Amino acid sequence: MEATEKEYKEIIFQCRALFEKKMSDYGSAWRILRLPSLTDQIFIKAQRIRSIQTNQTQKIDEGQESEFIGIINYSVMALIQINKGVAEKSDLNLDVALELYDEQLKVIFELMLNKNHDYGEAWRDMRISSLTDLIIQKLLRVKQIEENEGKTLVSEGIEANYHDMVNYAIFALIHLKG
Repeated sequence: MEATEKEYKEIIFQCRALFEKKMSDYGSAWRILRLPSLTDQIFIKAQRIRSIQTNQTQKIDEGQESEFIGIINYSVMALIQINKGVAEKSDLNLDVALELYDEQLKVIFELMLNKNHDYGEAWRDMRISSLTDLIIQKLLRVKQIEENEGKTLVSEGIEANYHDMVNYAIFALIHLKG
């Protein structure tokens, strides 16, 4: 479990660093994105990963890693949007955005620790392609919940699905580095 915590935190550091650099370049322009737009961005990244995994050739020289990082960062943005609502313009400075980012990752990290305790790090025996498929399944669930205007009968809701997508993407990145 100690190895997982260390590897997990290294991935988060990398994702946060990219988020910070993009915030410096673009500001919080992403704050105008509605939740379905963020979901679609994540879906595009997941489909790209699946394409890389299944196709023999690719025409864009970018690997799975950058797409999994994108899934993580867009999911965190979506969670921030859920909590703060959509803005009409860029309304967050870098420090506030990073604070909100860190708050979300703290919750997601705790979830990972609790699930790893209960499941015994079963993800270590999973294939990256299975983690990709689970992310896509979670995205399809989120899209359905969005179509249902957030109403569910027995489901955990949108936030739980975003939390799981972040953790699956981090697990995939740990596998790719290993």
